[in-house]
Amino acid sequence: MTPRNDTTEVTAAGIARLAGVGRAAVSNWRRRHGDFPKPVGGTETSPSFALSQVEHWLRAQGKLVEVPLRERVWQQLAGHPAGPVTALLHTGCALLLLRDRPTDWLAVNAVSDERMAQLLPDALDETVAIRFGVRRRRAVRVPTAAELLPSVPLLRGAAELASELGAKQTYEFLLGRQTDANPRQYTLTPAGPAELMARIAGSTAPAGSAGSAVPARTVLDPACGTGALLRAVPPRPDQYLYGQDSNPELAALTALRLALHSDATVRTMAADTLRADAYDDRKADVVLCHPPFNERNWGHDELAYDPRWEYGFPARSESELAWVQHALARLADGGTAVLLMPPAAASRRSGRRIRADLLRRGALRAVVALPAGAAPPYNLPLHIWVLRKPGPAARPAPELLLVETAGVLAADGRDKQLWPAVQDAVLDAWEHVERHGTLDERPGTARSVPVLELLDDEVDLAPARHLPPPAAAGDGAELLAVRHGLGEALRRAADLAPPPGDLAPSDTEDTPRPPLTSVGELARAGALTLHTGTGEGPGGTPVLTDHDVLTGAAPSGTAHDSNGTHGSDDVEPVRTAPGDVVVPVFGGGTAARVIDEATAGAALGRGVALLRPDPAALDPWFLAGFLRGTANHRQASSYASTSARLDVRRLQLPRLPLAGQHAYSERFRRLAEFEDAVRRAALLGDRLVRGMHDGLTEGTLPPGAA
Repeated sequence: MTPRNDTTEVTAAGIARLAGVGRAAVSNWRRRHGDFPKPVGGTETSPSFALSQVEHWLRAQGKLVEVPLRERVWQQLAGHPAGPVTALLHTGCALLLLRDRPTDWLAVNAVSDERMAQLLPDALDETVAIRFGVRRRRAVRVPTAAELLPSVPLLRGAAELASELGAKQTYEFLLGRQTDANPRQYTLTPAGPAELMARIAGSTAPAGSAGSAVPARTVLDPACGTGALLRAVPPRPDQYLYGQDSNPELAALTALRLALHSDATVRTMAADTLRADAYDDRKADVVLCHPPFNERNWGHDELAYDPRWEYGFPARSESELAWVQHALARLADGGTAVLLMPPAAASRRSGRRIRADLLRRGALRAVVALPAGAAPPYNLPLHIWVLRKPGPAARPAPELLLVETAGVLAADGRDKQLWPAVQDAVLDAWEHVERHGTLDERPGTARSVPVLELLDDEVDLAPARHLPPPAAAGDGAELLAVRHGLGEALRRAADLAPPPGDLAPSDTEDTPRPPLTSVGELARAGALTLHTGTGEGPGGTPVLTDHDVLTGAAPSGTAHDSNGTHGSDDVEPVRTAPGDVVVPVFGGGTAARVIDEATAGAALGRGVALLRPDPAALDPWFLAGFLRGTANHRQASSYASTSARLDVRRLQLPRLPLAGQHAYSERFRRLAEFEDAVRRAALLGDRLVRGMHDGLTEGTLPPGAA
């Protein structure tokens, strides 16, 4: 076999990741070592290096034992000479061949790189044709031999990784890393909303069927992006999944992703959906869509007489209502459409006539307000609209279901969604309406509102405008209990406050301070091990997020894999254990938390680093205390972007024997107890203030109440 034709390039940041060091260390190596590999590309300020040369040099210097297979494959993809997206498309085709025709893959994998590149196009063309249809109607183009040659080392590595993870999970891992590395290039639908939307659509029995609902046979996403919504659809044997996106690369990535995920017939097309609908001759049982928001150039001028505007011609500023009507036009009679919408679409005056007609004709069945932070843009509480295509004999629905989920979360939940609670609240209300046609009021959460009540001059469909407040907002008995708890919390905080003697200046100024060591040096010496969180793991696994570490809260997340799905039984998460120290790496806040028995067992979330000290060398409280130092964080953080990133390996602490750490450890432990008490008092105080305000303004408390 001829030598591997590996032209993969890697940046200084990639070298640092391979060796587990900061970028400054890579710069030092380049200056100090004359035999360090020379740049082969990039720019003078941001050079790139041949990955194979870098690996050889790192091993020769004893700085690298072995590159983890996942990291090797990712670096090959990220440094591909044609770009990571092209590399991802080549990899997806090869993994599809490996999954569907493993014998053919073994044959092409057993020859030289050059011969493999020559054989692959024919093998891939047959596989792609079977899964995606005739050449002129499919989004996935089979690359030529010349295009494939630089990808051969990557494809071999991806196949090796697939032997460990499976073809589907290998592709999901690489796609997830690509979207994580380029967040501004993709509008992603996170796991929670995607699963909820698919379950809403799946909880409806097809028109004319009896009994319980079954998974939809034909599902369309006209703005499919990376395919998160279609991937969340429950599978069935004879299923058809259709996608369309204006970006040809996304249409191809989605096709490969779906083909690797299931045995459904997959068809994706690359075209502007509103201007060039690729499926105007098809009707779907279900349409799922996360359309682009606030898009003024959606085709307003050239589409004025389009037959899709059955409910009214959308204004130039109402692109979302154009997508709503497109979804209805692509549905079979009785079919269901579920769209993720900006909250303004429920109340803008320019859209009130279309909203009114959707209500009068029974097409709009529910509006669900999600908590802020559920999906991008994360500062808005997005809405889910549920629509039903009226059939010829359909009777307009007399009521619209409105659901508000912000109150489902705990008072201190902020933007970290407890998605099981959110999903349960929404699905319970929706399924009740589907069975009974109406829903009794659930104060602050859900209500079936008569359509006639909504047909005023505004036709405002925002759930918060029409729901009664929660019954307990200003309940006197509850507020008395909160006040009692606040008093106890304040007394405990006062008891735990550092005594004045602890605040006196040190009189040991002449005593030499012990030398410092870094976390990176301790890791290399075996005094601790470092882990990085991914948020991955079996579905339902609790996840400790960076927000939880900063606020001292219990794990608030739920495991998801990097592909945007909810839970992955194939991924073993990094789990916390008592005595671990966790540190958030983004945002610039100084926080370090020692894991106790109550928090142990949670999966480690994204943006969280875990340090597991050797108890024979390091006390966890000593470690956590020094990691929180403000100056320590400042020197270990980079500020190259709009948010700070902490290089945990550069954090420093005194080099002391275990016996010398105990005095510091006890002080840091007491400070943590004081901090928890202050935090609890603040939360109770906030609840009392908000409850008093709500009670006074809603009339459940008299103005003369003490």
